[in-house]
Amino acid sequence: MRYFEATSTIDAPADKIWSVLAHAQAWPNWDSGVDEVKGNIAAGARITIRSKAAPGRAFPVKVTAIEPPRRLEFTGGMPLGLFKGVRTYSLSPNADGATVFTMREEYTGPLLGLIWKSIPDLGPSFVQFAEGLKKRVESGQ
Repeated sequence: MRYFEATSTIDAPADKIWSVLAHAQAWPNWDSGVDEVKGNIAAGARITIRSKAAPGRAFPVKVTAIEPPRRLEFTGGMPLGLFKGVRTYSLSPNADGATVFTMREEYTGPLLGLIWKSIPDLGPSFVQFAEGLKKRVESGQ
């Protein structure tokens, strides 16, 4: 297994963060690393994400878990589990009223070693997303 991950502590309750996170078509308004999101976040829905980390490529994923306001999960990859990516967004309230946001994508499958070489370093774009979400929520816009 390989993965990328970023976290951010956001000074807001989870439900306020969730309302921003669950509106995926608006992500490009506050995360300059996301070019476009097509589709709506709903259980079992398919959406397509285009990002600056992989110009010209579209990433079709399926919403495989949605637990407002705590967890959202997207899954994509190849048939038969040859390569699979699972991206999880989680919100965990802490004792002082803030919420810890974590974005993690794990990759598995027999072709992982071969495909991993072609995956760009998503670490900076994950940090950018987490910080963009923080700024968007805390600004109240």
